[in-house]
Amino acid sequence: MTKVLVVQNGPDGGPRRFGAWLEQRGLALDVVHAYAGAPLPRRLDHAAILPLGGGPMPDDDVAMPWLAAVRELVAEALARDVPVFGVCQGGQLLAHVAGGRVTASHGEPEMGSTPVALRAEAAADPLFAGLPERVTAVQRHVDAVTELPPGAAWLAESKRCPHQAFRHGDRAWGVQFHPEAGADNVRAWSDESIRARGFDPDRLRTEADRDERESAAVWEQVAHRFARVVRAEG
Repeated sequence: MTKVLVVQNGPDGGPRRFGAWLEQRGLALDVVHAYAGAPLPRRLDHAAILPLGGGPMPDDDVAMPWLAAVRELVAEALARDVPVFGVCQGGQLLAHVAGGRVTASHGEPEMGSTPVALRAEAAADPLFAGLPERVTAVQRHVDAVTELPPGAAWLAESKRCPHQAFRHGDRAWGVQFHPEAGADNVRAWSDESIRARGFDPDRLRTEADRDERESAAVWEQVAHRFARVVRAEG
């Protein structure tokens, strides 16, 4: 089967439904639990790579010593035109490797189900073309991509964080939000962690439940399209 390398950076940060949607389209996930000390491959012997989210900056090798290896694998993927889909910190890592800029604690935090608006460049994108102009996605971040890589296609934005999605080259995508996360993940967050970011727990959970069906349908479509890109390369 066509194998996809998934880099998991924390015990609760797996591929979740996005991974299941990829498997529906015939991809096999090779999930490396890097946070638990599982070794990453020295070379990318996979048809694609999905670096997932994590708290620190994408170059914080003290907090996450394995990030240097992830950056090398993403750089290899870009050099060889292997598909990439980076989520949250993984999207920031892609931007960093490709020559963009990521800034710690930039602007206002985003948390919970958040409106995301597609930009004009999305109309020609293999993953985002034809999606609703306004979609929702689960967010949980304070750091942000503040400068896209040179030549990147800027695909989506939100009120608090302009660079919500981008494409570098033809087959590498980074998103700031969490298409793998649904309302169940939001409900699992503690009241304390939500209030610490200035949000109301009840409102956050209500909004996530309200948006769940439409949001899941959109990101399932994106996952299936990414699988099509991967299978075409594999």
